[in-house]
Amino acid sequence: MDAVLFDLGKVLLDWNPRYFYSQFFDGDDRALERFLADAVPPQWVAEMDAGKPTVVAIAERQRLWPQHAELIGRWKEGWPQMLRGAIAGSVEILAELRRRGLRLYALTNFSTETFPVARARYEFLSWFEDIVVSGEHGIVKPDCRIYELAIRRCRLDVARTVFIDDTPANVETARELGLHALHFTGQLKLRADLEDLRLLD
Repeated sequence: MDAVLFDLGKVLLDWNPRYFYSQFFDGDDRALERFLADAVPPQWVAEMDAGKPTVVAIAERQRLWPQHAELIGRWKEGWPQMLRGAIAGSVEILAELRRRGLRLYALTNFSTETFPVARARYEFLSWFEDIVVSGEHGIVKPDCRIYELAIRRCRLDVARTVFIDDTPANVETARELGLHALHFTGQLKLRADLEDLRLLD
């Protein structure tokens, strides 16, 4: 193995809408979870990650959920608070792989409107030789086309590349394409998996 292709959100970056929206529900976790599942669900976020302008996505969602229109309208202003920080243990692993001379790349579902916030905030994102951002291409994981694009653009030999992602469907697509895909469930398991591959001691 000579290259590692990382997912970013929930692997290296701690992002969660709960960090912003919890303040509006006065400790009512059930109401918060209903709001997140119904009004601003992952599939809606994926539309922005696929290139839909945030203002358009918000307006469409407000029409569907008028009772939550005000909170949905706060999405853009609140997004920086949803990005709480780096996942320290994962960044330490990234740093170790970098010291060992591995080629490092990222393939991420991310809106082009919000990715600059993360890039400006976290210096370690500059460690990657290249980052393929879904919003730039209008394709999101687990669509195989975004993987194929990353493989071409980053000049990856799939048999010699490790792929790391927290979403099982994304991991499965990577395996189907021949990448050595690891399901990220935490830093300790990731470290153990990379040790088994002799990429870490």
